[in-house]
Amino acid sequence: MQTKTVFKSIQYIGLVLFLIGLGIFSALPLVGVWKLEQVVFQNYVSEKGVKSTYFVKEMEANIVGEEFDQITTFSKEIAAVLDKTNTFHRKEKAYKKVIYTSASDMSLALGRLAYKGFVKENKGLMWFLTFGLGILGALMFILPQLQLLGPKGIKNDGIYHRAATNRGWIAYLVCFYLVAFYLVLYFWPMYALNWTFLVDPISVALSGNSAGHWFVYGFMYCVIMVVMAVRMYIKYRHNAYQVLRTTSVLFFQLVFAFILPEIMVRLQMPYYDFKNIFPLDYDFFFSWNLKSLISSGGIGIFILVWGVALTVLIVPIMVYFFGKRWYCSWVCGCGGLAETLGDPYRQHSSKSLLSWKLERWLIHGVLVFSLVMTAFTLYSFFEKSNLVLGIKTSDIQAVYSFLIGAVFAGVIGTGFYPIFGNRVWCRFGCPLAAYLGIVQRFKSRFRITTNGGQCISCGNCSTYCEQGIDVRFYAQKGQNIVRASCVGCGVCAAVCPRGVLKLENGPEEGRINPTDILLGNEMNLMNLIKSEK
Repeated sequence: MQTKTVFKSIQYIGLVLFLIGLGIFSALPLVGVWKLEQVVFQNYVSEKGVKSTYFVKEMEANIVGEEFDQITTFSKEIAAVLDKTNTFHRKEKAYKKVIYTSASDMSLALGRLAYKGFVKENKGLMWFLTFGLGILGALMFILPQLQLLGPKGIKNDGIYHRAATNRGWIAYLVCFYLVAFYLVLYFWPMYALNWTFLVDPISVALSGNSAGHWFVYGFMYCVIMVVMAVRMYIKYRHNAYQVLRTTSVLFFQLVFAFILPEIMVRLQMPYYDFKNIFPLDYDFFFSWNLKSLISSGGIGIFILVWGVALTVLIVPIMVYFFGKRWYCSWVCGCGGLAETLGDPYRQHSSKSLLSWKLERWLIHGVLVFSLVMTAFTLYSFFEKSNLVLGIKTSDIQAVYSFLIGAVFAGVIGTGFYPIFGNRVWCRFGCPLAAYLGIVQRFKSRFRITTNGGQCISCGNCSTYCEQGIDVRFYAQKGQNIVRASCVGCGVCAAVCPRGVLKLENGPEEGRINPTDILLGNEMNLMNLIKSEK
């Protein structure tokens, strides 16, 4: 009992350290003083090739040399100058002088140059007080579970009695924080300015460049996955499949999605994640990307060929042999975050018929949207036309990027883990998951086999299915589970106390309901025994 008390105390101390680190991190966007010096501004104008003397004069009259104690005020002034400049040049029809950089991006770039404060001068200390305390505190909270979980087995005890995992007040606080973070990331990146200073040394070491807000996101993504993977290793330590799967998604996220692309930039190559597949990588065929790859020489052409081959060859072949789990549960970064950070919330995935209907309409609708957008994009690229059927290609790209790429995949897809479950994006919005699912449903060797005679209807399998599949319905009847949405995470089999479920890759013949239903009023078991003989 005394040992248990000690471990509980360590957890509470860890929680306090984590909250201190999180609190300091959250307060940083509001800290600092900004003063843009004349020499620094002139260097920026020269480096960016700004052609508008009107912009330079307005900046010098309103911002350069002035001191601002809030990034909000500094950003508003820049936005006002930028809007005034572009209005003037468009009125004069001097379109070559129009500045197309967004106000938020310019505020972030100039904000880095104008910042005067403690954070920039003490990056190491501030990293420790934010990321360092957060990581240390989280590990102190997680590691004692090795002793507290007790005997062998996967423990979900009390999951519906905790405010953090039963849609209680803690869950809503986490939801609010995640949504706010993604809103800042996508729509107000200037507030991420101080965060970029924290990871500057890491960014410089990898790519040779200072950190931007997307590097902050990538670094945080990896840190969170690594820390929460420790929790996965502890919770599922007696299940080899879960341990290997967690290791796999960690490897692909850290190496392919984070480290390798940054090193490629240092080597003057295009930034590219070799595991990202169209249509999840929805801007792969955008004109700017195609032109960039073609102009990059051999490596660019290789990336282009690799990207096409992934989509049209590797995906269907791999899904045929292993199901969509090879990507969604072993490779994908979105799936990796869902399986690590999102694991405590997997029980919130709705199993209702209405959710299933909504899922099919939404995810396949997004797939069609992405394909139509890409068709428009390729037509515009080869025909060198901005219009297709009277519609601007840039408009449909902007709508997709905003609604699907930002709001659905980011704000909703991750922000609402604590409320709607950990696979909201994968289940309802990911166009690649829809493509993989179609192949899996109609042309694959993958299935989950069931032994209905052993099922005791405990419901663990359905409760913890992150894709909203009522697994128990199939298990009770001894039916193979062949669903387009199944990502083969294997948790249903892991939490089954009777070993009823098994993930298999077998012959296509007979994979869908190969035998008579084992349970039900109309089934004659004697006839079934005779037919098997």
